[in-house]
Amino acid sequence: MARIVFIGAGSAVFTRNLVADLITFPELADTEVVLMDVDQERLDRVTRIAEYVIKQEDARLTVRSTLSRREALRGADYVVITIAVGGLEARGPDISIPAKYGVGQCIGDTLGPGGIFRGLRHLAVFESILEDIMDLCPNALVLQYSNPMAILTWRVLMTPVRTVGLCHSVQGTSAQLAGYCGVPVDELDYWVAGINHQAWFLQLRHRGADLLPVLKAKLDSDADLYGDEPVRIELFKRFGYFVTESSAHASEYYPYFRKTPEMIDSWGRLYQPPGSQYGGGSTGGGITKAKQREVEYEAMMQRQSSGQEKFVVRRSGEYGAEIVAAVESGSCIRINGNVRNDGLITNLPAGCCVEVPCLVDGLGVHPCFVGDLPTQLAALLRPSIGLQEMVVRGHMAQDREAVYQAIALDPLTAAVCTLDQIHDMAEELFEANRPWISF
Repeated sequence: MARIVFIGAGSAVFTRNLVADLITFPELADTEVVLMDVDQERLDRVTRIAEYVIKQEDARLTVRSTLSRREALRGADYVVITIAVGGLEARGPDISIPAKYGVGQCIGDTLGPGGIFRGLRHLAVFESILEDIMDLCPNALVLQYSNPMAILTWRVLMTPVRTVGLCHSVQGTSAQLAGYCGVPVDELDYWVAGINHQAWFLQLRHRGADLLPVLKAKLDSDADLYGDEPVRIELFKRFGYFVTESSAHASEYYPYFRKTPEMIDSWGRLYQPPGSQYGGGSTGGGITKAKQREVEYEAMMQRQSSGQEKFVVRRSGEYGAEIVAAVESGSCIRINGNVRNDGLITNLPAGCCVEVPCLVDGLGVHPCFVGDLPTQLAALLRPSIGLQEMVVRGHMAQDREAVYQAIALDPLTAAVCTLDQIHDMAEELFEANRPWISF
């Protein structure tokens, strides 16, 4: 019987979906699920919905919950990390303070000043989580889902803990591209590599035929698709490959799209229908959408847990349950995971966190060799990797100067701010994050 522990289980929709995923695998019928969160109210809510789904499906999974992380982790076989330190309260200053200095982030959870400080908040908690894992379940496989993915997973990969960082952007984008090319998604073959949120479809095939020329022709001829993904299509046209993260999010990672409010508005106006994709990439649009979703999800959870609305159990597309099933059964699957670059992508720095194809079987997760990325893609990624390393090193050394330097290395911030402005912005962000960051 596998024992799966969720740290940060209060992320109710994600936890419900992953519990539902577990139910769909017969080999995981007797799994024990332990839900842990620091918020009793959120923990109670997600426990009720998990119990409801299990009862609805007449499944044999068992579920229990606890506020004690050490109690939860004792003897775990798998640890799913989905923490969000400070919640939406903390994310407000991540957006509003940089916006004062002209850095107009949309979501701010991966790179940029917002992503850096979100990373620092999480890293402070990760240290004690890692200590507990090494003490209580040293052989567990950690499925790391929290953002900023690369920064947090990089820190875990510096320890003996077995881990893989997981995201759903490859799965989502592959379904999107299958639709663009008019082929069934389950017949699509692809090879994707890079870093999280900046991984690229290096190969795209259907029954052996190369779809990249088909995709290019489709995107060149269909103006409506440009309205769906203006930034990603622009990057595809200029750099030759399609990236895994949405246009609104991707616009934050490069110095080309968000230098002024006018530029942000002009990109936003390209989105069709209006208001799609996190408000067309507007500054803070991601947080506005997150607040709306939280209200909607709360109402939905109430309806489902009270039996007013049936939850349809189907696989969500997340890798988590698939990985557990493959390890437990000894079957073999392929995923895209975030792992240490031990010679996997040969023109990116050794030891950084890369997102590459991985095979999973009864022995665990096995990253695949990629070789060199196309030169232009590697060049696009190196500034982000340097920033990620500076954040991890700055956290470990409790060094503010390293954090200032990390923000200065961010492509978007460097495009709009002076070094003095970056220093002042960082000081404000440190002050706003005093409840969570102590150096």
